[in-house]
Amino acid sequence: MSRHVAIVTDSTAYLPPQTMARHGITAVPLTVVLGDRALEEGTEISARSLALALQKRRSVTTSRPSPDVFAAAYRAAAQAGATGIVSLHLSAEFSGTYDAAVLAAKDAPVPVRVVDTGMVAMALGFCALAAAEAAEGNGTLDEAVAAAEKRAAGTSAYFYVDTLDYLRRGGRIGAAQALLGSALAVKPLLQLDGGRIEMLEKVRTASKAIARLEELVAERAGTSRVDIAVHHLAAPERAATLAERLRERVPGLVDLHVSEVGAVIGAHTGPGLLGAVISPR
Repeated sequence: MSRHVAIVTDSTAYLPPQTMARHGITAVPLTVVLGDRALEEGTEISARSLALALQKRRSVTTSRPSPDVFAAAYRAAAQAGATGIVSLHLSAEFSGTYDAAVLAAKDAPVPVRVVDTGMVAMALGFCALAAAEAAEGNGTLDEAVAAAEKRAAGTSAYFYVDTLDYLRRGGRIGAAQALLGSALAVKPLLQLDGGRIEMLEKVRTASKAIARLEELVAERAGTSRVDIAVHHLAAPERAATLAERLRERVPGLVDLHVSEVGAVIGAHTGPGLLGAVISPR
């Protein structure tokens, strides 16, 4: 693999470890603060531990990596032979991670292009993969960035949550929308739009909401060649059922990833999350 352009992302991309190793992608961890303990996502706190903490109504918050952590990742990439780095991160609307990366990039030993993808979870992961594949084809720094931005522009993400309370507490959705959902006892379907979480539809029951999620994904995928990721938190049966249905319904499906989200996203969505990312090739 060409090492002249290195790819850095963050832990909310939720790329499988073997995929990251194969493509040489580095993920800088965000932090989950559980009570008075600060824990790195992916190594010090699992999604299952996070779900249990939320169910017990323990205090959970999240924080960005420090610029020093990014600086160390950039130095390591340069020492490994990179002459340029593409650093791709979750939406700046959700986190200060992008800002921390920008600060670190100013003093990096090689040029670093920091990109706010406007995405999260495998919507971000697919962008990182696109950049890595461009770099492996001897693409330049600009070409790797362009590949990631093209993938981001075509990618959609929809998700269902049992309650909007977690998103409201974390400031990721407006209090008015959250209270409206609770007052009407509806089950919300949400989407990523412009780097923000927006209400898409309100459905009366969980089963109808999940069926509608399947419809949205199938409609968005159409007959194009697409990669799809199904995410969940403490809802493996829901995820497995949705994945199997999408295998049957999406004729252009190339790769299908099924995974539990990590602690950072889980802290803001709560147990019961079911999401799908559709990313055209």
